[in-house]
Amino acid sequence: MKGLGKELNSAGGCREPAISNALRRIMCAVREECTIHRENDEQKKQEKNKDLCSQFIETQYRHSLKSMLYAHPQYLGKTKVIPASKKRSDSVSSDASNTYGVTEYENLTAPFHEVRSDLKSSIMEAIQEIISDLEDTQKNINDQAINSIHSNEIILCYGRSLTIESFLKAASSKGDRPLHLIICESAPHFDGHLMAQNLSSFSPLINTTLIHDTAVFAVMSRVNKVLLPAHAVLANGGFVTHSGGNLVALAAKHHSVPVVVVTGMFKLCPMYPHEGQDTLQDLKSPYQILSYEETVIGNNSIDDVEFINPLHDYIPPSLVHFYVTNVGGFQPSYIYRLLSEYYHMDDWDSFEEE
Repeated sequence: MKGLGKELNSAGGCREPAISNALRRIMCAVREECTIHRENDEQKKQEKNKDLCSQFIETQYRHSLKSMLYAHPQYLGKTKVIPASKKRSDSVSSDASNTYGVTEYENLTAPFHEVRSDLKSSIMEAIQEIISDLEDTQKNINDQAINSIHSNEIILCYGRSLTIESFLKAASSKGDRPLHLIICESAPHFDGHLMAQNLSSFSPLINTTLIHDTAVFAVMSRVNKVLLPAHAVLANGGFVTHSGGNLVALAAKHHSVPVVVVTGMFKLCPMYPHEGQDTLQDLKSPYQILSYEETVIGNNSIDDVEFINPLHDYIPPSLVHFYVTNVGGFQPSYIYRLLSEYYHMDDWDSFEEE
């Protein structure tokens, strides 16, 4: 599974963490099932050793000092016969015609590659539960919409997100609540246009206003809440979102507007933003911003201008107010504790390039 994770991670350019997160969660489930089976085996062995111990005392060495010494369960198991020639001359049973049984202490755990049909079925059930959680992610997020979105709120969204789009539709349909949405167009892809069109046509209760990205700071003072999607949620409580999201978060921080991140837990990554704003970053072609024909003015071309078209933005936890996920709502400071529940610590860096 680690080898498969490294292949998928390298194929995605290390920029699509959701696949690696799903594999980490499956690996954690496998470890848990193996641990449960190992504990059950050890419990059975201990019960068996206790029975053997009682039989050993009652039948052979009931009144012997040696039987009291070697009746402890740690000496029960595989018997190793020691010849009389290796005994001390002054031992309790120094007779040359006698031998006594001393058992070796065994405390080896069962390997993961041990063939066990019951273990395989347990792992398949755990994987099926993970698949069911992934399938119900959007439904569980939408169930929290009625508690997160209030009537007549002015909500600002940036770009297009299918998760947030479904979340807002659920909030409007469940409580028949009128909403006023301000959606940034998110240049240069202009995904906000499609999201504004879909939400405005969904219900007459949703009043939609499309604004330019540069007007975010001007309208932020009238906004009650900012909803942002997450490409990845990092271990320190920060997250990675569409390029330009940091601009929105900074404006919200200035006007004391809460920033709420709506995402599924499958985007929780056990990594830290060591690269800062370049964390999980990809640079797209500058042609999406400015075509080559536009760089040529007359017979002169623009050679001393550098065009940067980043795909993502990293937003620190200090700019985040709350996370709405498929398993509940959390503060950014609580994100680190969720890592231990979803992934095993030994698998955090399993897919990193060596």
